[in-house]
Amino acid sequence: MAEIIAITNQKGGVGKTTTAAALIASLHERGKTVLGVDLDPQGNLGFSLGVDIENSHTIYEVFKKQISAEQALVSGAYGDLLISNILLSSIELECNKPGREYMLKMELATIADRYDYIIIDTPPALNLLTVNAYVTADKLIIPMAPEILSLLGVTQIKETIETVRQYYNPNLKVVGILLNKFNKRLNLNRDVLDLSEQIAQQLGTKVFETKVRQGVMVAESPAHGESIVTYAPHSKPAMDFTALTDEILGTHTTADGIS
Repeated sequence: MAEIIAITNQKGGVGKTTTAAALIASLHERGKTVLGVDLDPQGNLGFSLGVDIENSHTIYEVFKKQISAEQALVSGAYGDLLISNILLSSIELECNKPGREYMLKMELATIADRYDYIIIDTPPALNLLTVNAYVTADKLIIPMAPEILSLLGVTQIKETIETVRQYYNPNLKVVGILLNKFNKRLNLNRDVLDLSEQIAQQLGTKVFETKVRQGVMVAESPAHGESIVTYAPHSKPAMDFTALTDEILGTHTTADGIS
């Protein structure tokens, strides 16, 4: 059965989709079978990995019971994808039946046994789609930018995680907080690191040893339908995401990501 990891932060612009795409690519490079699931109505994960999101089946159709999860699978360069588009933004109003928090969990249960990992990209909001991701996931990774407002977004997730643990998914674990766009030479970055470590303690987790540095190619890679890991494998962010994957898999031995 697949290990399911959701990438989450209600704050936008913190690198959720970049992180999800990089993990999908890095796990694929290690020979893992991977499914990427896009729960963000903006559809950025599918677009970033080269899928035509306007002319493919989507997770919205699956939730509406129009097609099965298997029928909605799109084959990508790094494995299979369940993609989204703007139609998904209406799902909270259209699905108001009891048990709607389990929609994703039930649909993925039909295909999960064919994958080693399922990576879920979540929207920048604490809504029904985010709750579905938390109910389904084994683990959460919380990316954040080294900014005070990004830090606030992390603190606001805490209550939602606790609610999901209490009522839906008691085994949900926060694997770690990931600092993206990190520059250890800047005072603000170091201050946010200290504060994020305090929040990590409150969440019963850690700040990842790996920190992802900035790089212009991170912004370029989605236009080419690739993860930064394969688009610019020798760039600093790509090497950092590779180190992050090693850390998640338990094979990380150095702190390359903060140099």
